[in-house]
Amino acid sequence: MPRPIPADLSLLSSAKTGLRYLTPNDWALIADKASRIRFKKGDYLMQSGKLPDGVYLLLKGTAQVRIYAQGNHPLLGPGEVCGEMSFLENGRASVSVVANEEVEAYFIARATLQGLFRLFPHLASRFYRSLATNLSRRLRDLIEPAMGH
Repeated sequence: MPRPIPADLSLLSSAKTGLRYLTPNDWALIADKASRIRFKKGDYLMQSGKLPDGVYLLLKGTAQVRIYAQGNHPLLGPGEVCGEMSFLENGRASVSVVANEEVEAYFIARATLQGLFRLFPHLASRFYRSLATNLSRRLRDLIEPAMGH
């Protein structure tokens, strides 16, 4: 795989809504094993009901999370992750994520990420803590408007 681009690593490690507990070294390990993928406007990064094989880490562009039971469709941007719920549950995607514009993302397969976790247990700890924080924030973003906050 091509070497990770330093600008990508900087973006991922500095994103306020990304996997914030990962260190620059963690990002280098992950990016080194990831594939860089481009999506055109309207392409699906993931489809509801399908079983994804890993997670996406957005580098450029935005993608819309389509929650069919709700009119609000959150946007994901550079530095954010998608596919994390399916990754955690080893299950099907609960939402679809569609590129709003051209999107570039790193994709890292489940087996590859789990292999890194076996080699670097502290990476796993920081990764899962980051996912928990992100999911908590996203849940708050969905429920607080309904509560009038």
